[in-house]
Amino acid sequence: MSIFNYKQRNNIILLGIVVLGCFLLYAFRGLFSSLLGAIVLFTIFRPVYLYLVEKKNWKKSLVAILIILVSFIVIVIPFFSLSILVINKISGLTSDSFPIQKWLSEIDAFAGSHLNQPHFIASINISQKLGSYAAELFPSILGSAADIFLTLLVLYFLLYFMFTQNKEFEASLIKYAPFREQHALKFAEELRSATYSNVMGQGIISISQGILFALGLRIAGVEDPVFWGVIGTFISFLPVVGVPTLAIPFGIILLLSHKTWQGFFILGYGVLLIGYIDNFLRFIINKKLANTHPLITVIGVIIGIPLFGILGLVFGPVLLSYFLLLVEIYETNRLAADRLERIKTGPDIE
Repeated sequence: MSIFNYKQRNNIILLGIVVLGCFLLYAFRGLFSSLLGAIVLFTIFRPVYLYLVEKKNWKKSLVAILIILVSFIVIVIPFFSLSILVINKISGLTSDSFPIQKWLSEIDAFAGSHLNQPHFIASINISQKLGSYAAELFPSILGSAADIFLTLLVLYFLLYFMFTQNKEFEASLIKYAPFREQHALKFAEELRSATYSNVMGQGIISISQGILFALGLRIAGVEDPVFWGVIGTFISFLPVVGVPTLAIPFGIILLLSHKTWQGFFILGYGVLLIGYIDNFLRFIINKKLANTHPLITVIGVIIGIPLFGILGLVFGPVLLSYFLLLVEIYETNRLAADRLERIKTGPDIE
């Protein structure tokens, strides 16, 4: 006969589950971005999948493979290509053909004549620091090909089974969710809205700003407008910063370089036109999708970049939004439990 009763055995099993779960989480910590990426892609492409499978009667596996190919071509390849472009340009900061060297030389000349620091820029090794920062910001690009391949393989492996077994997957989420079914469904809807707002909405805004900024720099005759357009795209994920803020130093530098109309053009084009388009797109997207507070985006980016590198621009705000949704559901459950307890116990009698 066992020395433990039923409740004690259950507690021991629960302790074993927690301990082993912590070990598994630690072992798979490097693949967390794969899991989060699969959830994001599943949420984005789920309406397309359901339409093709349920309305058009396409085969589940065929639709899943088609979505994987589309996401790889439309999202993964352009992202890696643009990231490599940024790294190569930052690595070439010492090249005479790179325009920022001229600007740094002008700063050196100003520091030498006014601050008695003729080698101000050289003394702080700005080129080396920018190169190091790029290496930290794009770890997935600079890492081994095997790491990149493994991350994508796990991501798409999870995504394939999420789609082909979507009913079982969604039923399991509702079954094992730590809250009631109506709250689980509400959480799923809010999760979808938060994902659309942070990924699709912010992505549309950032790409639009980057393209417009590159076009404006091209008109003004600035070298490497595509590169700076990519930088503008990444910066535009921060709603407080964005391309309008990036246009100000460009306009000032052009004015100091005696390019008067180009400087005023970039200032007006970037701050007024792109700023207006940014506000217009945010209004439309918030109305159609969901309204993510700018503070969530900023804090999410600050949290996400150290964890995921450049992917933190997307994953950080998404993860923070998911966390706040869980807190909201928890608070709703707690209030419901309190009301039920008061009903059971009845009114207090003095």
